[in-house]
Amino acid sequence: MTMQLLRIRTLVAAALAAALVAVVSLAPSAQQPPAPGGRGAARNAPPPGPTPRTPDGHPDLHGIWMGGGPSSDIEDGVAEGESIPYSATGKKVKESRMAKDDPEANCLPTGVPRIAPYPWRIVTTPSGSHMYFLFEGNVHSYRQIFMDGRKHPEGDLLNPTWYGHSVGRWDGDTLVIDTVGFNDRSWFDFVGNPHSEKLHVVERYTRKDSATMVNEITIDDPVMYTRPWKATFTARARPDEELMEYFCQENERDSHKLQGPAVRDVPKRPTTGRGRGGD
Repeated sequence: MTMQLLRIRTLVAAALAAALVAVVSLAPSAQQPPAPGGRGAARNAPPPGPTPRTPDGHPDLHGIWMGGGPSSDIEDGVAEGESIPYSATGKKVKESRMAKDDPEANCLPTGVPRIAPYPWRIVTTPSGSHMYFLFEGNVHSYRQIFMDGRKHPEGDLLNPTWYGHSVGRWDGDTLVIDTVGFNDRSWFDFVGNPHSEKLHVVERYTRKDSATMVNEITIDDPVMYTRPWKATFTARARPDEELMEYFCQENERDSHKLQGPAVRDVPKRPTTGRGRGGD
């Protein structure tokens, strides 16, 4: 069986693969099965060691990662005892969503902060002016983060896009990425948590050691939520892997099989420790 055929699973196979990946704390989505061949499994994870650093002294975030954002349900990253503060509009939109309409299920970009259950890579230009997140999954898309001190465009110059306009800076050992300028077409996860074009996302990436990187996400959207709120996820380093060619559109045959409301595709995580790096 070719690698392309391995990537195109039936919904049954996807569910089985999702259950396997959930065991190693990687939250998959129903419509894109986890990477084949055991990629991203715990056996491939390096033992924790000291946080590597770049010549300028910052933590070295470069390389291949798995996880680090919501996939099945962003509520998995909300701290124990907290809940998502939906506005009346946000609750209505979420409850109206159908599984077949999930943009990711239809081979569209994940948006921010959603992460597909495939590896992704962080790279930086030699001058350090730009950082890129390169995604294997979905449509081989990428995020561009401006690290040169520029501000967000304003007014008509801020064109709404899937990944928005991102500017980054270092706050001690934490990379802070501030993003605005979203369209309203992406979902935060498979269960349809929504956002509007007013969405403002702040991500704080902290590499805790050689094996893990924590992403603390702040969501601010006055249309869909009554106040800003946070979710935390953990990415796992995969130093022995490379990104592989994958196109969601090729022989895509599953999205039309999704029926009913957008609901969880894996069991809800235990509340103990929730929000402290669940990925």
